Amino acid sequence: MTIRRTIGMFSVILLLVCRPLPLRAAETDMRHLQRALHEAIARAGEYTAAKERQIDSLRLLAAGAPTLEERYALQSQIVDNYDSFICDSAEHYVLENVRIARSLGNADYLTDCRLRLAFLHSLSGLFLQADSLFRSIDYPRLRTDQKCQYHWNRIRYYENLIHYSNDERFTAGYERQIDRCRDSLLSLLPEGSKEWLTERAFLAQRAGDSAMAVRIFGDIFRDQQPDTHAYAMAAMCLAKAYRQAGDTVRQERYLMEAATTDIRLAVKENEALLALAMRLFEAGDIDRAYSYISFALSDANFYNSRFKNTMIARLYPIIESCYLDKLATQRRNLRLFGIVSSLLALGCAIALFFYFRQTRIVSQARSRLKRLTEELLHLNKSLDEANVVKERYLGYFMNQCAIYVNKLDRLRRDVSLKIRNRQYDRMQELAPARGREEEEELCANFDQAFLELYPDFVEKFNMLLVPQSRYALEEGHLNTELRIFALIRLGISDVTQIANFLHCSPQTIYNYKSKIKKAAIEGGEKFEQTVRTLGKLSFNPSHSDLPNEM
Repeated sequence: MTIRRTIGMFSVILLLVCRPLPLRAAETDMRHLQRALHEAIARAGEYTAAKERQIDSLRLLAAGAPTLEERYALQSQIVDNYDSFICDSAEHYVLENVRIARSLGNADYLTDCRLRLAFLHSLSGLFLQADSLFRSIDYPRLRTDQKCQYHWNRIRYYENLIHYSNDERFTAGYERQIDRCRDSLLSLLPEGSKEWLTERAFLAQRAGDSAMAVRIFGDIFRDQQPDTHAYAMAAMCLAKAYRQAGDTVRQERYLMEAATTDIRLAVKENEALLALAMRLFEAGDIDRAYSYISFALSDANFYNSRFKNTMIARLYPIIESCYLDKLATQRRNLRLFGIVSSLLALGCAIALFFYFRQTRIVSQARSRLKRLTEELLHLNKSLDEANVVKERYLGYFMNQCAIYVNKLDRLRRDVSLKIRNRQYDRMQELAPARGREEEEELCANFDQAFLELYPDFVEKFNMLLVPQSRYALEEGHLNTELRIFALIRLGISDVTQIANFLHCSPQTIYNYKSKIKKAAIEGGEKFEQTVRTLGKLSFNPSHSDLPNEM
């Protein structure tokens, strides 16, 4: 089971990484076209200004034309620029050329102007006026090229009527009229020419043969130069053919090609951008659809065509409504996200509060534990020291007691012997004669035991005193002052006990203590506390703790 799962995961990763190169190339091409379209929209103002400068230069030339024929030709160029830029301005210059044609009495000029004016009326939504102009033209007397133009304009007229009316009751009749015009065109155009092939492709589309239409329009598109109106028209025809074939990806691709080219050429009658907006709306890309149809609406307003404004007015509210609904949903989601984020932030703040509070409690507990540990270590050290002191002095005093018990036993035997022998006069000889010596012996044994426990006591004690008051050991013995503070170091702080041990009065002890405190660098109550910590306890058992019997 694990092996199968591993193989399955590996296959998915392999498919994602090793996608077909044509697919990745197509995705890259679509991204490139989308960036190009967005750049063209961003620079639309520059293209419009360039177009206006071009028209202004033609107007200056037309105003200074020496002959009516030259002026007619220059104004025809102005109309060519205006008919996809500003509809009513194009109509104005066509009417100017009508006047020139009448002044010259040129019937061909007048027919060309009527054909152009009918075309502009059909773009403006003036269908009655356009139909009236078509009917006023004497078709049998037209040249072949004029007949072709007549049918092309008629086809555009009926196509616009279909879009404008948006009524199935009339669509079939208009389509039959378009078919008749195309049949006439095929009979007039040279067979195999680009125009003939274009009409043949439209008939194939009408018959449902989208493959043939794609092939013909594809060949025509590849023959066009980029950034020309013919290139944009071929791309638009190819996009319609792909739509009929069900290939919406290529439809979108060629719609972007056509729309980008039209924007660069400042074509305000931009059918491709409107079709692209509808395609994206159908695909669910509301943001781009709304962006493109908004731009198309601004172009339609600039072009000033009632037909174009009507067409966009039907679609714009639908896309705008979806776009506003999406924005409202995004705002609701953002508000919900803000509330959830605030709650999460509040939860995090509460969690952090308790975390830091608990951390502080733990830190305080650790500090207390550390302090207690240090106190425990200090107590253990003190207990160890006390144990050593007790062991040393216990042995010392046991030995001293043994000595004095032996002395008392010998004294008892001597007294008993003299009493039995009735030597009463010699009992005076048994009285202790060496009391002072025994006292000195006791102090000497104490000094020896203490200095073995705290060999550096005197050195540390002297550091507490001013230099002139410091003490030196005399043949390894302590003096009375040092013995007093040695007893304090051993934990004996009662003055009476110290006085009894040293065989002096308590007042004498007070005097000695007062004298030494005055000689201390830092006297006072803390002096005795400092003395209790002096000296490093020696655990060296090399010397005997028991003094020899005297």
